[in-house]
Amino acid sequence: MTEAPAHLWIWVTLFAAAVQTVRFMLQKLLAGAQLSVGGATFSRFLFGFPLAAAVALVFLAATGTPWPDLSWAFWGFILAGGAGQVAATFLTVALFGLRNFAVGVAFTKTETVQVALFSAVILSEVVGPLGWVGIVIGMAGVLFLTRPPEGQFNPRAALYGIGAGALFGLSSIFYRGATLELEPMEFFGRAIVALACTTFAQSIGMGLYLRLREPGELTRVFGAWRRTVLVGITGVMGSAGWFTAFSLQNAAFVRALGQVEIVFTLVISALVFQEKLHKREGIGIALVVVSLIVIVLAGR
Repeated sequence: MTEAPAHLWIWVTLFAAAVQTVRFMLQKLLAGAQLSVGGATFSRFLFGFPLAAAVALVFLAATGTPWPDLSWAFWGFILAGGAGQVAATFLTVALFGLRNFAVGVAFTKTETVQVALFSAVILSEVVGPLGWVGIVIGMAGVLFLTRPPEGQFNPRAALYGIGAGALFGLSSIFYRGATLELEPMEFFGRAIVALACTTFAQSIGMGLYLRLREPGELTRVFGAWRRTVLVGITGVMGSAGWFTAFSLQNAAFVRALGQVEIVFTLVISALVFQEKLHKREGIGIALVVVSLIVIVLAGR
């Protein structure tokens, strides 16, 4: 197995966060496609799977690497991670149906702390003191950026938010576990094979769900492919970045560094949509940037 550069995970994580920001912008296309939450989620996996599978097959053929033996442990990690990601997505969307959804969104940002705890318990990958300092600073910065208006606390929104953060965190841990099961393959080979298997399982699972629970939605998804295919492509590109980063580094460090995504989003809002940044947002961005520096140092 070829040794990857020590700092490669940093650049890959930044790439994944940037592409995910672009995907969120493109998802505005889905609003005009009149798809349900399930349909929009399904379209992301459906159009992402063929691309991930093609890249995996081409990479393995080009490098002369045989298709790996996919153990039961590997599939366990894949299925658990895929299910956790889908459930977290549904919970996050459910927040928007609540009057005080901003509270819930703030609580989803506890994901980085939960990832660090889950990583230690499930994969025995412990985050050191410096790493915890970076995680806490980053979470404080993100909470500063997502602070809801005063007097709008909603217990159910908080529960949904913490649940979504936990499920997103668990899915990150399970995805890293899946990539580790494929050692000693090349790091990118492990990432893209795991991603292809994950999007395949999610496409099958979501397809069955829509067939049983939302009759007619599958037809609408296929009919709206021109509007959703770009979201699927950018989604799988971002996922490829996350999976590659997970194959290189502790998921806690990857998710903590990935918080730079919210900085990208605010910068785009200011530059592209001419939205003014407030003082509170400036302080939040500064805290996130400080946390990223600490995380990079700890990840070394």
